[in-house]
Amino acid sequence: MPTRLDQLKPPTPLAGRLSTQSVLYAVGDGAAITASAVFFTQVVGLSAAQVGLGITIAGVVSFLVAVPAGKLADRIGPQRTWALGAVATAGMYAVWPFVHGFAAYLVVSVILEVVNSAGGAGRGAYVLDLIPRDERVRTQAYMYSALNLGFTLGAALGGIALGVGSLDLVRGLPWLVAALGLVNAYWITRLPAARHRERPSALEEAVAGAVADAHEPAQRQVPGALRNRGFLVTSFFTGVLNTNQVLLQIVIPLWLVEATDAPRVLLAWLFATNTVMCVLLPMAASRGVRDVSSALKAVRVSSVFFVVSCLITLATHDTVGWPTIALVWVGHVTVTGAELYLSAASWALESELSDPDRRGEYQGAGNLGSTLGYVWAPALYTYLAMEWGATGWLVIAGIVVVAAIGIHPAARAAQRFLERHDLDPTR
Repeated sequence: MPTRLDQLKPPTPLAGRLSTQSVLYAVGDGAAITASAVFFTQVVGLSAAQVGLGITIAGVVSFLVAVPAGKLADRIGPQRTWALGAVATAGMYAVWPFVHGFAAYLVVSVILEVVNSAGGAGRGAYVLDLIPRDERVRTQAYMYSALNLGFTLGAALGGIALGVGSLDLVRGLPWLVAALGLVNAYWITRLPAARHRERPSALEEAVAGAVADAHEPAQRQVPGALRNRGFLVTSFFTGVLNTNQVLLQIVIPLWLVEATDAPRVLLAWLFATNTVMCVLLPMAASRGVRDVSSALKAVRVSSVFFVVSCLITLATHDTVGWPTIALVWVGHVTVTGAELYLSAASWALESELSDPDRRGEYQGAGNLGSTLGYVWAPALYTYLAMEWGATGWLVIAGIVVVAAIGIHPAARAAQRFLERHDLDPTR
């Protein structure tokens, strides 16, 4: 009989190597995120409004370059793009101590987001290229556990730097993050090479087209990811369903503080519960998810958890004492369940609905669609919950139900697009 320790082992040696990279990346990123607000306000001297504006502008630029970044990964190779993105990210963190003024902060923030976007597209395409179809979801689930563990360790590292109360220590933190980033980049280069047909340059395409015209009928042109409307709509609805993160990180904490009598210290237990679940349970939630049909089943399970969380949380407005504490905690557990099952579904959908020769481009298009499905939610959900009360929670639940229904025909349309163009996403 397998022990609990055996169950924590990676499903394959390759999954273990990929998960080590996930921890390396997440420790550095988690530390940087935890300390960034203090660093830029107290060390660099920016206002909170300037920091927020810079993050917003960088996010918009990252959104605009998502598809070009994915095409770059297809053109020069996903692993190479991923490694270059990791090196550039480390370089941007190393520049943090030399930033003076808003203009320099804005430039560094924009570049950081752009190289992260390119690296992320490369990473996603590389994993799909490298891992056999029947191992993809299990491997990504294990990587997700490792990523959450790394973010937790990174947040603790950043918290220690802040807790000491020394600005010198905060100033030195970006150097540590940059060093971890370089180790991460080196680890990426040591991963196995994955088979990927790199896209030809524009000149090579023109020459090939001219030769084809001269000797035989032109070869069939396969439309890019932005022409696959089913995939884009699927990505959009995935973004809507992923607004469980808005409930986890923003709406439920605000609701706890403003609309219930629960003690604020409960927030720490809520986030600890989410962290533990996201480290220990992704493999269990992903079990049996391997194709479009099973992914859509996981979407349905995720949406049920989401709706149940809304119903439980809205009831806490009228409870007092321990019942409130218990219900808020259960509401947080159920919305974490929504996160876990949606993650499993999204890994299968991106695997099954992507052109294998354009996986980087599909990664970028997926980011584009999911961002459109998510970006409006923090403001709307906060308004609905805090201003409309129980009715607002029901509207939030209704939005997710609509998205869960809509993703089914969208995913099938994306499947038909690939079949119509004789594309086999399983290879």
